[in-house]
Order: sequence, then structure tokens, then C-alpha cells
Amino acid sequence: MKLETYFPYQLASTAEAFSRQLVQVYGRTFGLSREEWRLLFLLASAGQLSSLQLAQRTTLDKVQVSRAATRLENKGLIARAVADNDRRLRQYTCTKAGRSLFNQVFPAVQSCADAILEHMSDEDISKLKEGLRALQRAVVEYGQDKVKMDG
Repeated sequence: MKLETYFPYQLASTAEAFSRQLVQVYGRTFGLSREEWRLLFLLASAGQLSSLQLAQRTTLDKVQVSRAATRLENKGLIARAVADNDRRLRQYTCTKAGRSLFNQVFPAVQSCADAILEHMSDEDISKLKEGLRALQRAVVEYGQDKVKMDG
């Protein structure tokens, strides 16, 4: 079997290539790392999230979340406080400066993503979205089945 035709590799490498194009926008133009962009995106949308929620929603581990959050806090883009209900957790919020930056970055990132997708037909985009939803469901079902078998 060739690596280039192995489905997990194709999926990961395509996602990485797509992501690298977006990094050109939020990284080079706005000076944000991938991890910082993910946190800023989530916090600008959600308003406030705990460190645990951020780790769950970003596919980043706790250390990556903590480091990215520290950098964003040092830039004045987010604020961090100890959670009232659990002193081990941190609560993060987007600052006014963070929202302002997000409002500049998001349209540029969305424009880049749209420009890439313009190279696909509407039918292919629809099929891709349908396929991604199906894959997400399959991964969840597999995980549930695995828990049942292991438990």
C-alpha cells in the first residue's frame, strides 16, 4: 500500500494543506499562531470558556491551551481568571482588543477559505460536507462501541 492512497493520510494531509493556506492570513498578516487563532475564534464566538472547554473544542491539549492563552493574554487579547466553581480551572474571555482583532482577522480568513472552495463545484462542496458529517458520526459511533467493548 502507498502512503498517498491511505485514507487517514489523505485526510490529514489535505486538512493540513488547507490549514497552511489559512495560516498565511492569520499568521503572517496578523501574527497569530494556529493555537492562538483557535482560542481567539472560540472566545470571540462563545464569550467565556473554561480551560477544559477550550481543550475539548480545539483538539489542543491542556499545555497548548495554556501556552496559547498566556501569549494572547500578554498581547491583551484575552483575559484569564480562576473559575469560581473549580479553582483548578481558568475562565477565559475575549477583551475589547481581542474582539477588534477577531473582527479584522475573521473576514480575511473566511475569504481565503472561500477562495479555495471556489475551485470546487457546488455539488462537490455539498458532497464533501455530507461526507465530513458522515465521518464525524462514524467516529463518534466507533468511540461509543469501543467504550462498550472495553467496559
